[in-house]
Amino acid sequence: MDIKTTELLRASQSWDGAALPEYPAGKPELIVKRLTFPAGAKTGWHHHTVINYGIIQQGDLTIVCQDGSEKTFHEGEAMVEVIGTIHRGENRGQKPVVLDMFYASYPNAEITIQHPEIINENS
Repeated sequence: MDIKTTELLRASQSWDGAALPEYPAGKPELIVKRLTFPAGAKTGWHHHTVINYGIIQQGDLTIVCQDGSEKTFHEGEAMVEVIGTIHRGENRGQKPVVLDMFYASYPNAEITIQHPEIINENS
């Protein structure tokens, strides 16, 4: 049997067009997380410190940046997340969103920095 290969994503920039940063020197640490967003759920405002990308396994996820820009990713789509840009994820749909995220990190890195001090009238 032949194995089918489908390239879902190849990128050197995040979804907003910003160039990805250089990899830090040293030992890598790869992290994979599955995030499940119930219908109507929003993450808090946060930013990432390392390159990360993911695949929407179910539902539609909208990423909203603090400056108001946003993009919705749909089931089956791959995405490269913004790095160093404050943003949040929102499930505006009726079913849960399941998102598998992959982080190109290094030992002891804080991959996500929360910003609870940010209050937005649409929170």
